[in-house]
Amino acid sequence: MADDLTYKHFTPYAVQAGEEYMDSGQLAHFRAILEALKHQLIDDIERTVHTMKDEATVFADPNDRASQETDIAIELRNRDRERKLIKKIEETLELINSGDYGFCAACGVEIGIKRLEARPTATMCIDCKTLEEVREKQMAK
Repeated sequence: MADDLTYKHFTPYAVQAGEEYMDSGQLAHFRAILEALKHQLIDDIERTVHTMKDEATVFADPNDRASQETDIAIELRNRDRERKLIKKIEETLELINSGDYGFCAACGVEIGIKRLEARPTATMCIDCKTLEEVREKQMAK
């Protein structure tokens, strides 16, 4: 799934000289990326549901049945992650609509076009995110 993500196939945004950060062109670019990613994830989830219905087989051999149940469990875990990502995409689209997209939720500075190209749902600048991860590591010990 990670290699197939549609947003990675978008042409990177080329910032023009004198262009204001998160102007309408940039917001439209990121909205398109997020919408494409959301639609792709929804399609993947629907495809999985149909595939699971079609492949529902009762195996006589316990090993075959266990393998099928393991495959289903892994697939469901992946779809649950995708469902959470869809929720995060929807929250990010709300940030675009409210005019808060592209600014760090912790310190308020610009997140940066390149970081948002890499992770369109980012809500923190790289410094604040790094600091948060260090704190999480320290708390886990």
